[in-house]
Amino acid sequence: MADPVGTPLPYGRQWIDEDDVAAVSAALRGDWLTTGPEVAAFEAELAAREGVAGAVAVSSGTAALHLAYEAAGVGPGTEVVTSPLTFAATANAALYLGATPRFVDVEPTTGTLDPEAAEAATRATTRVWAPVDYAGHPADYEALSALTARHGVALIADACHSLGARYRGRSPAQWADAAVHSFHPVKAIATGEGGAILSDRREWCERAARLRSHGVVRDPEAQEEHGPWYYEIRELGFNYRIPDVLCALGRSQLAKLPRFLERRRAIATRYLDAFAAEDRLELPALAPDVDPAWHLFVLRVREAKRRRPLFEGLLARGIGAQLHYPPLTRQPLYRERGLASTPCPHAEDFAARALSIPLFPAMTDGDVERVVDEVSRAARELL
Repeated sequence: MADPVGTPLPYGRQWIDEDDVAAVSAALRGDWLTTGPEVAAFEAELAAREGVAGAVAVSSGTAALHLAYEAAGVGPGTEVVTSPLTFAATANAALYLGATPRFVDVEPTTGTLDPEAAEAATRATTRVWAPVDYAGHPADYEALSALTARHGVALIADACHSLGARYRGRSPAQWADAAVHSFHPVKAIATGEGGAILSDRREWCERAARLRSHGVVRDPEAQEEHGPWYYEIRELGFNYRIPDVLCALGRSQLAKLPRFLERRRAIATRYLDAFAAEDRLELPALAPDVDPAWHLFVLRVREAKRRRPLFEGLLARGIGAQLHYPPLTRQPLYRERGLASTPCPHAEDFAARALSIPLFPAMTDGDVERVVDEVSRAARELL
């Protein structure tokens, strides 16, 4: 096995430059640290970027999922149909509301939610379908939106991987009733922690905005009667506010999103070309009419038993491999609650053979060639 080469390269990392530092510094010197004008400006720019009427910025992608589900009427006795090939937040947000996550299988090539499997799992208690844009590849929104309309359920896109992606020229938020995004440091843009709900449904945005701040309502008519200080709490809300200083960073990052996406696509194209002839590995699949965000570059080994040797071999070479994701149907939380009974063979196979390699905009051309060389060498030696 080769000796480690150079500084360890992570699978993902934020790109912060002096423009970002200046934006944060300006916010720190201003009058607002918590929710203020930078939040509103960030929301307006997000909505315009993704082509919808409204955006509500919150403290995390998980918080955004929670509020989007609540706005859609998810609660005790209802179900959220989703993929097991995702991070826990997609399902946990349903549990927060006393609802049941119902896992169904994925497309075997893209890892995105199988519309036919989702339809087969839909019952009278189903309130939401929550497809996951796995690795930044949009789900089959044309099929999903038609089927959810037929069954009278809401479509909430877990688009935490896919800010800037397009399916048939439209953003996930334009296809779905709402889309949820994350601004964790490894995502398309970073605010440190943060998330947002994007939707054309103004009533959902208004409710999410209330719920992120304890359910507080400031009614002008009531204030006229009682005084300008007066407010009411009409439903149970949360403290899911995001500070102005983080949205200042978000605005600076959002302005660079086209450049970030261009760099991600260039790296992905180099990987696709480099590994095309490597028959020991399967490349990411691209569905027609999809422009992915390339949040992740996920290779799959031909034999699941060879994934661990390759994974460990890459780490030994300083290449930050990762697994996205162990299926949620294998997690004790869901198994012990009886939520993992539906077979999901495609998700199981996908997860058993998947391995993410470094892909982030701050990678140099030298970093990319290092990954190509080390993955190719490790594949020859270990697969």
